[in-house]
Formats: sequence, C-alpha cells, structure tokens
Amino acid sequence: MLKTSLRTITIVGGGASTHTLIPLLSDTNFQVQLLTRQPGKWCKDVELQVQSVDGDLLQTFKGRLTKVTSNPIEVIPQSDLIVLCMPVHTYRQALHHIAPYLNHDREVFVGTVYGQAGFNWMVDEIKAEYELENLVTFAIGLLPWICRVDHYGCRGIVYGGCKAVNIAAVSPPDYFDTLNETFFKAICEYWFGTGAFQQADNFLSLTLSVDNQIIHPTRCFGLFIRYGGRWSSQEEVPYFYRDFDDLSANLLRHLDADYSLVRNGIRKHFPARDFSYMLDYLSLEQLSYQSQNSDICESFTTSKTLRAIKSPVRQLATEEWELDINHRFFTDDIAYGICIAKWIAQQMAFDVPTMDAIIKWSQELRGENYISDGKLLPQNETVNGCFRSGIPPVYGMQTIEDIMD
Repeated sequence: MLKTSLRTITIVGGGASTHTLIPLLSDTNFQVQLLTRQPGKWCKDVELQVQSVDGDLLQTFKGRLTKVTSNPIEVIPQSDLIVLCMPVHTYRQALHHIAPYLNHDREVFVGTVYGQAGFNWMVDEIKAEYELENLVTFAIGLLPWICRVDHYGCRGIVYGGCKAVNIAAVSPPDYFDTLNETFFKAICEYWFGTGAFQQADNFLSLTLSVDNQIIHPTRCFGLFIRYGGRWSSQEEVPYFYRDFDDLSANLLRHLDADYSLVRNGIRKHFPARDFSYMLDYLSLEQLSYQSQNSDICESFTTSKTLRAIKSPVRQLATEEWELDINHRFFTDDIAYGICIAKWIAQQMAFDVPTMDAIIKWSQELRGENYISDGKLLPQNETVNGCFRSGIPPVYGMQTIEDIMD
C-alpha cells in the first residue's frame, strides 16, 4: 500500500481512462468517488483487465467506488484530488461546474490525465473567478496507457501495461514529489514496474508536445482528400491506423513541421526556460515507448494495439457512411489543439500552411468560423453552453508572455 495524505479522489467523467483509474487507485490506498452524468450505468465494483497485444489476459485489478453521483456537491467538497477524464473540449465547462464546491480551506489537487490544451489556463481561470487560492494544478502529457472500455461502467482494458516514461507538469512545481509518491506511482509504476513520471518545467511543453492533435486531424484530412470522406458501405471505410497510407503520413509530417516551427520559436522567445519535454512527434513516441520507430506510417500499420481501431464515421439517410465531424478528433484536436498552436504562430508571424489548411477544411465541414484569410478570428462566445475554442484570448491572454506559466 502507498502511504498518502491524499485520501479521497474524485474522478470526473466516464471515459476509458476512468475505467483504468478506478481499479488501480482503489486497489491502493484511496477512497475513489465518481462524478458522472450517468451514475445509473456504473457498477460499484469496476474491473480492469491487463491484456497482451494479442489479447491474452495478463492481470486483473478490481476496484470499488465509494460514491457515484451526478451531483457535484455530494463529492467535490471532501475531495483531496480531482482528476478529469473526458474529452478535452469539455474540460473548461467541467471545471466551472465543480468550482463552486471546491474546498477553500485546504489544498486541493486538480488535474487531468491528458493535458495538452492549456489545462493550466483553464484552472487559473476558475482560481481567479472563485477565489480558489489553494488549488494545485497538474496535467499528464499523454495518457499513460493504451486503454479501452470493454463494458461501460463495469470493465476496462489496458494493453500491455503503461508507457515506459510519463511526463507531468505541476503548479506550484514543488508539489510534484507529493503527487509522484502518491497518485502518479499508483497509476503506473507501483503496479507495472515501469512508467515512472518525469517533471516538465512548464505546461506549455505539454500543450505543444503532441501526438493525437497531429495524428487524428491529418488522418481524417487524408481520408477526406483520398475518398471524399464518404463511402457507400461501412465495409469500405479504411481502418484508422491499420490502413494508414503515405498521404496521411506526409500530412502528419507537414503538420509536425509547423508545430516544430512554433516550438523553436517558443524556445528562442524564452531562452531561460527548460523545454526538454517539448518534443516533435517521433521524439515523443520514442521517449514514451522507448521505441526505435523512425517511420511514421510503419509505426501505425504494424501496431497490434491500434490495428482494430476504426475510422470515426456516421451513417447517412442514404445509407452511405461519412466522416463524423462531431467526433472528438475535430472538437478536441482542432479547436483545442491546432488552433492554439496557430494562435502562437500568428503572434510570431510564422507561416503555418498545413495548420491553416486543416482548420479551414474543418470549419467548412462543421459550419464554423475559426480562420479567415489565414488569421484566427475571436472565439469568446459559447455554442450550446460549450466553449468553442481553447485559444489564449478566451482566457484574457493577448501576448506570448501571457501564456507561459
């Protein structure tokens, strides 16, 4: 058992990572609560199966939820640590939902297991609005595991354990050791003997060191260019990774090059800061998995854990199938991913043609207005109660200096 002063953890949201965290945490030394819109769909006992890439059962964890509710007042006030497990574009809304119930009288840790969208900006916003002086913010750069939901609310699956190396940012940074000896070790190293966490100097490194935000949009864009984004039957739809082609791989390389231009600009703008963990796609993949992959396309087509993943599509009234433009590959990875990098590039007067092309293509499909004549438009308004975009100005930040924590 891990010894910890962080006794009560509340998970917010019901994604695949929730199904992973509940058994790992409650099997350690934590009381685990769940805040979800669908409490009736959750079992009190949640199982996690660790499987090999071939589907063989390697290990089973069983965890128990001490409380499941849709009402934040029932779980948030007594929470020592709160972790968001949901699509990125819903983080900000969720934080505003729980903020009125956060404890003002002691330290409360608020974080996410996937922190690539300026998560610290979102937490700083509620800290100021609700006078929450005692919040400790943390974010993990990439999900520590390849995880799936097997039976919603009851059983999750992790393939092969966890990543070899994980990166996290913490503010104030002195709290990293506290989190590392408790929460971080409990979700990886304590059980799997690998996956140790290393500390990033700043949250901006996580925001600009990306995998999903360049993989998902470029693959969808490639499918649209090659097939028009529409197929006569579901059987004709290419698999997302197994059928990854050179067109999508080249788009990914070009988008990563745009990101690298931005990353290098940030390094020059803040020469005294440490950006050791602000990495390009292949460098991040090699660090996280300790792999030797040097070919983007091959890294996807040969992956046993990714090969069964289908492309995000929806059926039309004509019985045809088309790309699902409401999927998180659009709402997360573009509005809360590429648009952020584009804003930084714009402040530095960098030309980022692949970013521009993907944002323009996405907004035309979705009927939105993010960019015009190569310039980002203001995005302060909400749509259907949701925040549209995660670019810095929506948090009141107007300069490059403002975005550095």
